[in-house]
Amino acid sequence: MDRQGELSIVRAAYAKQVLAAAGVDDARLRAAFGTVRREEFLGPGPWPILRWLRDYVLTPDDDPVYLYTDDLVGILPERRVNNGQPSLHAHLIHHASPGVGERVVHIGTGTGYYTAILAHLVGPSGRVTGIEFDPGLAALAKANLVPRPNVEIVEGDGALVAFGEADVIYVNAGCTQPAESWLDRLADGGRLILPMTSDQGFGAVSPERMASAGAVFLIARRGHDYSAAWISPVAIFPCAGSRDEVSEHALAEAFAKGGWPKVTRLYRQQEIPEERCWLRGPGWCLAYD
Repeated sequence: MDRQGELSIVRAAYAKQVLAAAGVDDARLRAAFGTVRREEFLGPGPWPILRWLRDYVLTPDDDPVYLYTDDLVGILPERRVNNGQPSLHAHLIHHASPGVGERVVHIGTGTGYYTAILAHLVGPSGRVTGIEFDPGLAALAKANLVPRPNVEIVEGDGALVAFGEADVIYVNAGCTQPAESWLDRLADGGRLILPMTSDQGFGAVSPERMASAGAVFLIARRGHDYSAAWISPVAIFPCAGSRDEVSEHALAEAFAKGGWPKVTRLYRQQEIPEERCWLRGPGWCLAYD
């Protein structure tokens, strides 16, 4: 068997392990993880792998087999910017449920690995727009995704860049509030993956502290109504365009009081009684039924 044949077997095993760790049974998603080559998005090896107890550790050499584990890989390790944990993304993408032919906006595309997985899921008839704030990463993503004609990469602030109506908006950066543009441009029936993090939601966060450092919500639109459901804890790089000091303080207080797993609705109004609001911002709140 040649080297690519061996790596195909490694990728298939990796995909099964990642989805098992995520608690997901999804043949289409397993095929995407088993097909997209992670090494094509991470530059030349050896690669820095993030270990909880030892920080970054370089792989022994540039064999891509080391990338097919459920680990974060440093993209800019000096800034703690990583290609995220595969099982977390599998869990979140499964909840986003991008279908064939759908329009996806990926905010925080990095170097493009998970953008490529989203592109695989929507197929040639679908479209993925990747938005990346860091100019260097945006340039790398654009180069890495040239072979995928259903992907466009845009450099800019994901809260400000204009884009068309989207069936899925997949945010990969920690916010303190949802951008109005994301809620406005989410199609009827669309899904928004929204990570919300306090100032403790990034950096050297232990697994034990992660549960109170950040929360990912699935926001689904039906007409003018938005349902909301907590789907995961998270520690993730902050989203430059969707953070401010006032909302960060309010989010930290909300995490301190608990109750985020009980959130069921996102309202775009101020009239919701205080006892029903988990977190309130200007013109919106995350609330309980």
